[in-house]
Amino acid sequence: MKLEIKGHDGPGRFGKLDGEETPIIIDKSKFTIIEDEAVSYDIENEIATWSVNQTIAKAEKIEDKSDKIATIQGSKYVDLRIKCVKALEELGYDKFIIANADDLILHPRDLVELIVNLRQNMNPGSILIFPFGEAQIIPLLAYMGVDGFFDDAGEYYAYLNVLMTPTKNYDLDKYKIYEMTTEELINYNKNTIDLVLREVREHMKNGGIRNLVEERSATSPQYASALRILDKEYTDYVLEYSQLY
Repeated sequence: MKLEIKGHDGPGRFGKLDGEETPIIIDKSKFTIIEDEAVSYDIENEIATWSVNQTIAKAEKIEDKSDKIATIQGSKYVDLRIKCVKALEELGYDKFIIANADDLILHPRDLVELIVNLRQNMNPGSILIFPFGEAQIIPLLAYMGVDGFFDDAGEYYAYLNVLMTPTKNYDLDKYKIYEMTTEELINYNKNTIDLVLREVREHMKNGGIRNLVEERSATSPQYASALRILDKEYTDYVLEYSQLY
């Protein structure tokens, strides 16, 4: 399955993957996530380097890479992340998960720096997947160049009895909005993620993703900070595909 890029709205890309429009919820039943060597985010450089080398070595053993997803390791070191993804691309992989996504969300500067640098150093046809993100941050991630998402966050928050909306998460023990079983809440949350990605795709088609990003980023100080860093420190990246009026 190859990504066919149809166009850009700012740095954000929209296209098709196996006939489905992107950015997209990745159906993990259609792919195999290959084995990697995971380590913590805030770790010594030597251990992160070992993790990258081991991840690459394990990836080399896989023969058929057509339906395989590899993982970009490297912890907090952007140079190691770039080394990892370039080596994996040379091996023939074109679908990649960003490791330590939950840690990156807590570090806005690291998050922006990593995604921008990955996107600038990856092949344009390679798919970048953010595995765990709240609905509010999905528009910003897609705007920066993320192509795919897992909807695991919907299930995770459901087990915490948290309802996800496009703009806010609600602890149902405190906010008695609905009474739901865990299974009902899983479905609701996953539908919320699906809704947000549908919004993202339609805004991209109409050249309005930036408005959606600004609206949703305002729902979180961390996400607002990430957008400010993107605009201030990566202006050329933002403007490269932006429409001029």
